[in-house]
Amino acid sequence: MKKDIININEGIVKNFVESLRPEDLEIRKQVDFGYSYNGQVIEIFEIRPAWDNPKEIMHLAFAKLRYTKTKSNWKLYWMRGNLKRVVYEEFPSNITLANVLTVINEDKHGCFFG
Repeated sequence: MKKDIININEGIVKNFVESLRPEDLEIRKQVDFGYSYNGQVIEIFEIRPAWDNPKEIMHLAFAKLRYTKTKSNWKLYWMRGNLKRVVYEEFPSNITLANVLTVINEDKHGCFFG
């Protein structure tokens, strides 16, 4: 059975997102973090109640990572104010998922955490 690259790295993403989550459970009701993956794409998102309907929970993706097997590289996208995804920056072909997550965490240009 062929393993998907995302399944191999899921622990890395899970640990990264867990490090973002507030420790206080009451705060998590107001803001939390999660992730999803589908094939070769990982989305990291903020979880919070809608401002106009607190019973509605929204998942607001702020980072999208795409792995291209044929090129063996990662692309990182961020969401602009106009709700269009833009490539954050080009990475060398040998960059690891852990390195991409470090770029998100450092957020040198304020694209992910403002």
